[in-house]
Amino acid sequence: MGIIIDLDVMLARRKTSSKELAEAVGITPQNLSILKTGKAKAIRFTTLDAICKHLDCQPGDILRYETDELTESE
Repeated sequence: MGIIIDLDVMLARRKTSSKELAEAVGITPQNLSILKTGKAKAIRFTTLDAICKHLDCQPGDILRYETDELTESE
């Protein structure tokens, strides 16, 4: 998959727990876990907006693209 989710990195940088973020954003911890592990198939802009507001970051701080060659060789 070419889209990599670096939500764990931002949570660590902001010293915020997943539980706190889930409560602030209004999603379940299970859905946040799916997002963190890269198993999510989509994310609503409203959810991304809420995450970025809470973590004071840009969408590019959470999401990045890598070609399949890079992800397969890791």
